[in-house]
Amino acid sequence: MTSRIIALTAAVVVGVASLCVAGLVTLSGAATACSLVTTPSGTTGRYDTEQVHHAQVIVTVGVQHGIPVRGQVIAVATALQESGLRNLGHLGENNDHDSLGLFQQRPSQGWGTPAQIMDPEYAAGAFFGRLVTVAGWQSLPLTIAAQTVQRSAYPDAYAKWEGDATALVGLVSGPPNASGGPGEQCISVGGWMTPIQGTLVSGFRTDSRPGHDGVDIAAAKGTPIHAAASGLVIRVVCNAHLRDGSPYSCDVDGHPVTVLGCGWYVELRHPDSTVTRYCHMLRRPFVHVGQQVAVGQVIGQVGSSGHSSGPHLHLETHTGEPATESNAVDPIGFFASRGIDPTAT
Repeated sequence: MTSRIIALTAAVVVGVASLCVAGLVTLSGAATACSLVTTPSGTTGRYDTEQVHHAQVIVTVGVQHGIPVRGQVIAVATALQESGLRNLGHLGENNDHDSLGLFQQRPSQGWGTPAQIMDPEYAAGAFFGRLVTVAGWQSLPLTIAAQTVQRSAYPDAYAKWEGDATALVGLVSGPPNASGGPGEQCISVGGWMTPIQGTLVSGFRTDSRPGHDGVDIAAAKGTPIHAAASGLVIRVVCNAHLRDGSPYSCDVDGHPVTVLGCGWYVELRHPDSTVTRYCHMLRRPFVHVGQQVAVGQVIGQVGSSGHSSGPHLHLETHTGEPATESNAVDPIGFFASRGIDPTAT
């Protein structure tokens, strides 16, 4: 395997004081606890929510496999070097052979299928599976242990991440019974979170609203809307008009009778090719088309633009792109399969 040195980005400003990252979980992906991550200082302050989450996944899988802390540090340091703790898909001409995922593992070298390697849990387990076969790995210098597993073209590059990896492992190794308190949100082991905390006021394609392709979650005007998972911004649209087709502003409240459309909305495409849509935002969203966003990043604010009777988030989930009526699925089940209850308060 060859390595790509990825420049680490500055921490994403998410507009909230704290988030929860999923704590120790079973390998089924259902979260059993959260460990609180406040805005970190020092070394770990350079990493955003997505990166800290991926460190958490690696540590969680390590614990499940009985890997001691030294092995967890080696794995996190390796992922820092290979991907910057980001679950990288195929980058076209910039791709290093067929390398994928957190550890830049290659299907052609027997690490698994592309789909498997793009699953952070699987990738971490595959790394640990090979690490424990290295004779005396616990007493080896980190860079030698990592290199023996990875066989990188840059064998000395791993050592520089040991300090950061040690700090990150310490940060995410919270007590197994820790839990998020009121107002805190959790990221599942699969890398998903609920975009807002609020009250479910309308379901998916109910008898009274068979054409309602999402769910409505009520929250106060101005409540931050978070990206439900990392992904690419594919649409930022003002969609509001009167019933006669006349244009209507998305920068003012809409109306449930006279105004149609989703108001200000954003669509994100996620690494598994699913799409999430966030409607009725208060004002122009905080992101732009082509921007990569991290899980938990604030993309806009709850509003009542378009076809709306009051402040709420209309949330849609789609199995493919473009997001259409035919590929819309119930967000409750969609999130539940990813270890998240989007209506939890």
